[in-house]
Amino acid sequence: MIRWPRLLALLASLSLVLGLSTGGATALDANPLAADLDRILSDSRLSGANVGLVVKDAETGELIYTRSGSSRFQPGSNAKLVTSAAALDSLGADHRWSTQLRSTAAVQGTVLNGDLFLRGTGDPTMLAADYDDLAAKLAATGVRTVSGALVADDSWFDSVPLGTGWAWDDEPYYFSAQTSALTIAPDVDFDAGSVAVKVSPGAQGQPAVVTLTPPLDLTINNTATTGSADGVFVHRTHGTNVVSVGGSLAVGGQPYTEYISVNDPTTLVAGLFRKSLQSHGITVTGGTQFRETPSSAQVLVDHQSMPLRELLVTFLKLSNNMHAEMLIKSMGRKASGEGSWAAGIRELEARLPGLGADPLTMNLFDGSGLSRMDLLSPDLFVSVLRAARTKSWFQPWYDALPIAAVQDRIAGGTLRNRMIGTAAANNLHAKTGSMTGVTALSGYVTNADGRKLVFSLLQNNFVSGPPKDIEDAVAVRLASDKAGQSQPKIQARQQPAPVEKGNRLDDMECSWRKAC
Repeated sequence: MIRWPRLLALLASLSLVLGLSTGGATALDANPLAADLDRILSDSRLSGANVGLVVKDAETGELIYTRSGSSRFQPGSNAKLVTSAAALDSLGADHRWSTQLRSTAAVQGTVLNGDLFLRGTGDPTMLAADYDDLAAKLAATGVRTVSGALVADDSWFDSVPLGTGWAWDDEPYYFSAQTSALTIAPDVDFDAGSVAVKVSPGAQGQPAVVTLTPPLDLTINNTATTGSADGVFVHRTHGTNVVSVGGSLAVGGQPYTEYISVNDPTTLVAGLFRKSLQSHGITVTGGTQFRETPSSAQVLVDHQSMPLRELLVTFLKLSNNMHAEMLIKSMGRKASGEGSWAAGIRELEARLPGLGADPLTMNLFDGSGLSRMDLLSPDLFVSVLRAARTKSWFQPWYDALPIAAVQDRIAGGTLRNRMIGTAAANNLHAKTGSMTGVTALSGYVTNADGRKLVFSLLQNNFVSGPPKDIEDAVAVRLASDKAGQSQPKIQARQQPAPVEKGNRLDDMECSWRKAC
């Protein structure tokens, strides 16, 4: 006969000994850390929200704290932890993307007698200077005339530019840019598929001056003036390359720069490259075409990207969405010859068991976490974080994570202005994640006893401003923990209200706003 009261008492005692919290906001006196974490997560802003937190010993796997650990949440940019780890396993840390000039034609004297193919494989780091360098190197071979067409080839990936479950009204913004195997970035943050629109004051009463980096062929409707400091706006009309610029800047005032995505990056790259050819004395007598490069075409010039281990820095530190999508499609292309999200996700799922995770416990539709259909659990993130420590690529991956309170923009990344002056400063390495109603923090921290911990905190469906201060309070409590030490005064501080930007709440990753 089962004595239920005695059994329940035994289970309760066992949970106290193990130091586990299974949910709710009940403090466990025998486990000061769990009691403090419960207290932090009892913040009134989380009333009605969904919260999951798992903490484990990074080396032994001992479970230290769990709340809704197996429940699934929208992860935001925490999805990039899984994407990057799977990509390192699949593609390798030394993977590079190539952008090539090819032709099936022979060069006779200064004439290339046929078509010139510009073939991309998804390099997200291509700048205008890199395309110009391709043109310069072709000119250095003596070619001055291409008798055929300039053919832009982005067939390494499929033709689907935007991910499943992405918000349609985010399409003009650079954090939601189109994925193409032939693309371009405006600067060394490598936000592929976007352009920097710089609005500078002119003379008193004159129009403001608009410049584009890179100088792509967009249609600019500029009504911005010079005179008062009312502010300016930049907006691309959905589904087009028509950019409206308006407002006003003060005479002698600081320029304003906005980053926006572009429509059809391949076509814009082809136009830019044709101009580069002209600037280096090469005339293309035919038009511009878009098709696959024949397998018989010979390589004339080849540009290689940095290796993946180096790209991880801008990818993870600055939470670059387009890098994630390039990795997904690149994995699919390598694994099955299909550069699509579906093929890439299949390859990611095939890699998950080797990362300590079960693909049947999650849904993932993209690499960046932009999709509102993505669902992952704190348990899964903690498993990946632990398994990654056994991999040959772990050190560059760990180093590429944002670091709390490290003020250098690249080193600290999206955590550079958080947890300053705390035990987590220059200690916690973790990935952030932010969307409306979603915030997340998962990574590594060493406590005051030198114990290495892995943790994942996912918060969904809150209606307040993003409670990142709750994440900070949890992280600082983990970093400052000593055996048997309670810190009952730790509380989450009030988060400032989100700032309005245009017609939407500006509660995204700080890198997406170019503010960090």
